[in-house]
Amino acid sequence: MRQTFDESTDRSFGPKHVPLIRKAMADQGLDGFVAPHEDEHQNEYLPAANDRLAWATGFTGSAGAAVILKDKAAIFVDGRYTLQVRDQVDEGVFEIRDLVEGGVPAYIEAAAGRGQVIGYDPRLHSPDALDRLKAAAAKVGAELRPVTPNPLDAAWGQARPPQPTAPVVPHPLQYSGEESASKRHRLGKSLADRGAQAAVITAPASIAWLFNIRGGDVIRSPLPIGQAILGADGSARLFLDPQKVTPDLPAWLGNEVRLETPGDLPQALAELRGKTVLVDPAQSSSWYFEALGSAGAAVQRGEDPCVTPRACKNAVEIEGTKRAHARDGAALTRFLHWVATEGQVNPPDEIEAVSKLEAFREETGALKDLSFDTIAGAASNGAIVHYRPNLRLNKRAEMGSLLLVDSGAQYLDGTTDVTRTVAIGEPSAEMRERFTLVLKGHLALARVRFPAGTSGSALDALARTALWAHGLDYDHGTGHGVGSYLGVHEGPQRIAKAPNAVALRPGMIVSNEPGYYKEGAYGIRIETLQFVTEPAMIEGGERPMLGFETLTMAPIDRRLIETAMLTAEERAQLDAYHARVLSVVGPQVPADVRGWLEEACAPL
Repeated sequence: MRQTFDESTDRSFGPKHVPLIRKAMADQGLDGFVAPHEDEHQNEYLPAANDRLAWATGFTGSAGAAVILKDKAAIFVDGRYTLQVRDQVDEGVFEIRDLVEGGVPAYIEAAAGRGQVIGYDPRLHSPDALDRLKAAAAKVGAELRPVTPNPLDAAWGQARPPQPTAPVVPHPLQYSGEESASKRHRLGKSLADRGAQAAVITAPASIAWLFNIRGGDVIRSPLPIGQAILGADGSARLFLDPQKVTPDLPAWLGNEVRLETPGDLPQALAELRGKTVLVDPAQSSSWYFEALGSAGAAVQRGEDPCVTPRACKNAVEIEGTKRAHARDGAALTRFLHWVATEGQVNPPDEIEAVSKLEAFREETGALKDLSFDTIAGAASNGAIVHYRPNLRLNKRAEMGSLLLVDSGAQYLDGTTDVTRTVAIGEPSAEMRERFTLVLKGHLALARVRFPAGTSGSALDALARTALWAHGLDYDHGTGHGVGSYLGVHEGPQRIAKAPNAVALRPGMIVSNEPGYYKEGAYGIRIETLQFVTEPAMIEGGERPMLGFETLTMAPIDRRLIETAMLTAEERAQLDAYHARVLSVVGPQVPADVRGWLEEACAPL
């Protein structure tokens, strides 16, 4: 099994570890410390050695922060984790607060006192986030002070896991679709055009994409941790731990790329004195800005030059992800058949469901890893948006309940992410109604056509309108970007209520995942991946329009659909999708699964 079900933290972490952190704070003359979830590379999913927030609090979600003061502490999470944080964190140690509404700055204003010194690690905060914290501290007369090493790391000490050293390997042209040299020179020219001589790149996904390499330093993502300096002439310096460098890597990188160690990085930054250097404040920590400023470089704030080109998949990547989704769809369909047959007689528990789905993916012979730990929520656990089954919480599905399974896989040719909610036994009328409302939003977002320049924020309401009409909503985004054998969460594009000025462009992959969650009862989510198509004229139209093409190939549970609530257009749209699923997946599955799939995909 790739996924395990032991808990890596428990509620005792806060009571055990906060006193150690406070002692280390006192040793450094600090009255407090700010601990973000992000690590030195602003990763969402973290190596065990960098999962500081989990060690300090017990909370294992992918977003959050904590502030530890001498006599009080708070943990901050967003709407996805309001249930999970109460389960994992001792509220006698940490007050639970909202990460978005007010967040850490508001807490510092309310809890810090005049003259107090609050520490932060400049390697762990973006400069913009740090500016907000400093402003909040200044309002109340407190000081925000950089500290290295930070008190959390000092308290963790010898118990901290070692940094990962997974091998870094070439990612062949048959999957990447463009040589690294071509990417480097193309991006180098863009730097020159904006008056920069170099760019500092710290995001692992950007490094993997730019150099056509993959690694294994970040859980569930084939990412190498390192740094790079890209020159305007297309040359580059790549900083990797020597333990990661495989024998064929230097030749793969070529003569224009100089391999160095992370220990060489401070001197390399110092050598940029007098040059204009692009750094992304959303991707790189404050430490880089301070180091370049001290070196006498002119820092140009701007988007990592890899981010948008990486998001706009080329034709080879699109064809690869289609193959990956067809393969993955067959594995998922076998799983859905198992739930629809054996699972209706002997309902599985969550761990059995996760294990069965993983086994079907393994049988493809192409699975490199999961793209995240599978979320399998039976009944009330389905209402926990980012729930992860474990031995303590494992629940067996019951007749008359729902099973929500959100899962994904990493293949050399693509990354998948799909959610299907299925009925165990006979669903209630309320379940059918609310599932259909979610489905209506899902279908609306899948069929929309939109002009160039449209952002995901402009489309988000389409997925929620049917729910809103019934006084319902969900507290997470509707869509995130997805990489090509990279991270399952990728920017800069997203579909969410929060404003996002990034226009959706051809080749961008986004998820389409509206949901509904009834705390203590059940959860519903329908998720497929889709990519933005090239602009085309609509008959009788005046402007070319972009649209989406669905990648995910897996049936949607018809037993949960209240057909009378769908319009004729929606019924035809779902029928067409199911016909496509049958044509793509049907030839890949055994005869008994094929027979079931024909029924599951029959017209409404």
